[in-house]
Parts: sequence; structure tokens; C-alpha cells
Amino acid sequence: MLQLPLILACIFIFFMLRLDRKQYPEATYALWIPAIWMLLITSKGSIAVWFGAGGEMDEGNSLDRLLLSVLLIIALLILIKKRFNWANHIKDNSWLMVLICFTLVTVLWSDMPFVSFKRWIRWTISAVIMAFVVRTEVEPRQALLSVFRRVVYVNIPLSIIVVRFYGDLGRQYVPWSGDLTWIGVGTHKNALTALCVFAMFFLVWTFIRRWRSIEKPTTWYQTYLEVFIFLLAFYLFMGPQHSLTYSSTSLVCLVIGVATLLIFNWLKKRNIVLNANLISIFIGFIILFGTITPFMGHLPFFDVSEVLNRDSTLTGRADLWDRLVPCAKQNFLLGYGIGAFWSDLRIDEMRSMEAHNGYLDVILNYGLVGLILFSIFLLNSSRKAHREIIKNSDWGIFWFCVILMTLIQNIPESSLSPFTGLFRVALLLQICCQTGTQSKPIMETDNYASCAKVSN
Repeated sequence: MLQLPLILACIFIFFMLRLDRKQYPEATYALWIPAIWMLLITSKGSIAVWFGAGGEMDEGNSLDRLLLSVLLIIALLILIKKRFNWANHIKDNSWLMVLICFTLVTVLWSDMPFVSFKRWIRWTISAVIMAFVVRTEVEPRQALLSVFRRVVYVNIPLSIIVVRFYGDLGRQYVPWSGDLTWIGVGTHKNALTALCVFAMFFLVWTFIRRWRSIEKPTTWYQTYLEVFIFLLAFYLFMGPQHSLTYSSTSLVCLVIGVATLLIFNWLKKRNIVLNANLISIFIGFIILFGTITPFMGHLPFFDVSEVLNRDSTLTGRADLWDRLVPCAKQNFLLGYGIGAFWSDLRIDEMRSMEAHNGYLDVILNYGLVGLILFSIFLLNSSRKAHREIIKNSDWGIFWFCVILMTLIQNIPESSLSPFTGLFRVALLLQICCQTGTQSKPIMETDNYASCAKVSN
């Protein structure tokens, strides 16, 4: 009987993928390479887990290495076949390339250089290569939407199935408290809720585009099916306790993301564009806020933990930061090298696989220099998103909201250093949404750029 829900879910997923195909019929088969890559890294973080295989953190496992290698080789062959213009795209993403080159250089002072180099390939190069493959499509932005839809259409229904019918894969008990958590296709509770946040935000953005007649559904019932997926994501988001504060971080990200989306659309109707310098100052403040949080051991300036039903230690994060901050200060300038700090031995010692603060993880991996480069990249990306708001409002707003949610998420969680989660989405948007080498112009239904006025 357990096979029946899975079969029905697979039929539903297949049907939704057919709708996606109709939504963007120009998609080539090459687009399945970045789609499969993104599906794999958002589901358990490892294909081997689905087959009961594991592997140490340092060594990984042969199945994952083989599959990622095959995907990267195919992606590179696609870029060669399509005569991808490397020079132009590297120039369009100069600060990203500087950041990637620096992360490679950190391999030189890593205690385990070969492991660090493999993580550099897995964390950084794979994300950029897959984004470049999306960029080669006739309409890169529509292709990116197709990738996002495939991730949402597959992972949300599949998470429901494994949570409800395959508890050994979809559920997890917290070792120190015994509390039941849902992990779905993710690796842990926060990974699933982060996936749900992206799915819900993406669908809300899609609904607004359809309401404004920028995008049309392929059939009259597509929107209703997507509302159903939204409700599934919301159900998973609340967890076994059916509580909005099941994951406080994800709740804050979702509220801020949707609120920002609505505010920018409200400003758009009044032909108002916020000043670029004001946005940069705001982004810089959040980066500073997130960076000093672990060094202070609590949220600076204002503490919202009680509002979210959390204690002042942020569910034990303060204790973890107390142990990690001295380590960060030892190699404060250049860090320990990409992926070198979180060895199997260090994971056992700290009883964690991450710093639960993306900015601290960046310092541990790349030091202060790396944090500065990450900050410059994010500030540069936000300014590009601001320019896109003037040219093509809905894409620019989506881009900026993802950057903002990424920065918020990385205050109590980590996704910056390993190029995961929402930061990966921001990176894909950075590469695929720029107009410098855009293949085809993207039409906007209003003349927002011509009548926009700047608000200081």
C-alpha cells in the first residue's frame, strides 16, 4: 500500500512537468542538466542517501562524485557545442569571478587541500557552470523559471510523500531533545523549511505576475494546481507541531520576502524607485548585523527571539558561537581554507556541521578578506537588481527579495560559504537576469523605466 501514494505523486509530478513544458516550449533538453543538478542538491544533498549509502564528511562517497562529474562534463560539452562566450559572461560577473578565484586560492593554506579543492568544484564551480548552461537558452530568464518550477513541482509533493509514508527518510528526531521533526527531501528541518519558503515565495511572485498579465498560465487550471502545491508547502512549513514558528528563521525570511515584494509593487504603481545608495546602505547594515551577531553571542540592537518563541541563546546557537569565535580569531584574516574547518573531527567536537551563521562560516573558511569579497559581491548584485527594477520591475524585485532573504537567513543559518540554499538562487539570478548579453529582450507590460522617479 505504501507504493500507491508514491505512484500517485509521481503521476501528479509528471503532469505538472508537462505543464512546465507547455509554459516554456522553447526549452532544450540541455536545460534538464541544471534542473537535475538543482533537484539533486536540494534533496538530501546527496543521491547516495536515497540508496542507504553514506560516507564521511571529508571523503564523501563515490556515487555522488560520479554523478556530479557526469553532470559537469555534460554541461561543459553543452557550453562548447553552443560556443559559449566565456569572456563576455566573465566580464558581466567580474566580482563573482574575483570571489571564486579567491576561494580557489584558499586551497593553498588548507590542512586538507585535496578535500578543499573537491569542495571548491562542488560548491562554487558547479553552480556557475549550471547557471551558464541556463544562460545559453534562447530565453535565459524563462529557462530559469522553468528550472525553478521543476524544483518546486518535484520536491514539494515528494516531501509530503516521504514525510507521511516513508518516515525513515522524511522524519528525524532531535538527538538532545527527542522532538520529532520533518525533513522531507531535505537533510534536516531547516533545509526543508527553506525549500518551502522558496516555493511559497516563488509561487506568490508568479501569481502576482499573472494577476498583472505579465505571464499567462498554460491552462485555466494550472494556477489552481499551483495553489494546491503552495498549500502543501505551507503544511510542511508548519511541521509536525502545525506551528508558524516551527522554524523561526524561515518564518522571518518568508514574511520579510513577501512584505518586500508587496512594498516594491506598491511603489511601482506610484512610479517610485528607491535610491540605489539607500538600498546599498540597508544591505550593508544587514551584513554588519549578521557578522557581529556571533561575536556578541546574541542579536545586537534588538532581540526578537521572545516574539518568535525562542530563548535568548537562539536555540543553543550562542553556545556554539562561543566555541567557534576563538577558532575564527586564530585565522581571522584568511581563514582555514575552503571547507577545511569542518572536518569529521571538528564536526564531532562541535556537534554541528555548520556555524549556524553564514558570515561566521565565511570567516572560518575564507577569513576577513573572504567576507569583504562576499559583501562586495552581494552589494554589487543588489545594485544590479536595483537597475533591473527600473528596466524590468518584476524580475528586479524578485532578484532583490532573494538577496534580502539570503542575508536574513544567514544570520542564524549558513548558506553563503557552501553556495547553497537561497544564496544559490541569488547566484543563478545574478548570472541569468543581467541584460548585458541577453539573447532576447524581455517584454514588460508597463513603461516603468520611462516614468520612474527617484525617492531619496
